[in-house]
Amino acid sequence: MFFPIGLSAGRYWLGESRGNWQTADRSSAGLLPLPSQHREAVIRVYGARTVRWKAIFAIHTWIVVKEENAPSYTRYDYTAWGEPIRANGFAADARWFGAVPETIAAVDGAEASRLIPKIRHVIENYRFRALGDYNAWPGPNSNTFVQAALDAVPEIRVVLPPTAVGKDYPYRGEWLGLTASGTGIYASLGGYLGLTAGWVEGLEINFLGAVLGLDIRRPALKLPGLGRLGMTAGI
Repeated sequence: MFFPIGLSAGRYWLGESRGNWQTADRSSAGLLPLPSQHREAVIRVYGARTVRWKAIFAIHTWIVVKEENAPSYTRYDYTAWGEPIRANGFAADARWFGAVPETIAAVDGAEASRLIPKIRHVIENYRFRALGDYNAWPGPNSNTFVQAALDAVPEIRVVLPPTAVGKDYPYRGEWLGLTASGTGIYASLGGYLGLTAGWVEGLEINFLGAVLGLDIRRPALKLPGLGRLGMTAGI
């Protein structure tokens, strides 16, 4: 657990510090075409390193959806300021305070059209939506929110990376059960300690939010602070 976090800390201090977060670049990273140039329905999940020293450990994730022929994208973040669920507070594919996002999930066309209502339903009925509900660690935070949306659409078979600290927070209040994919089981003690084992999810051990694991389906090591080493999770 500690060695990969130490490497991540070294990487941060030696060159990845982004300076003053208040003046950091939040412009589009150019990952999405203009809606007028892409008439199909769209689902995207993006993630980028969080702000300041927290970037050593974690990424911030968010969801973008667009129905077929819609004139604009809708971006959903879960944040620590204001009402937690924030719609269109930033450009859909914006840099997160200077950090260029990575694409974690991408679905287009008829499949996206079928799944968007499920995602919107989760967002509209999300349990932790009141002022003060956000909790950076162990959750519920931005990654808990995105994980809840992904759990509603297990058919896309996407797993948030190990750097999505808070994804294992038990937002339903259940400490033991089947994984959303139905291919394994999980156990969680309030997001502080946990174990997940499944064909889609792989093997993951959660210790105080840091995730160490192994993905056999798409071979990779899952390391706290560093993320996946091996094949991508698949998009």
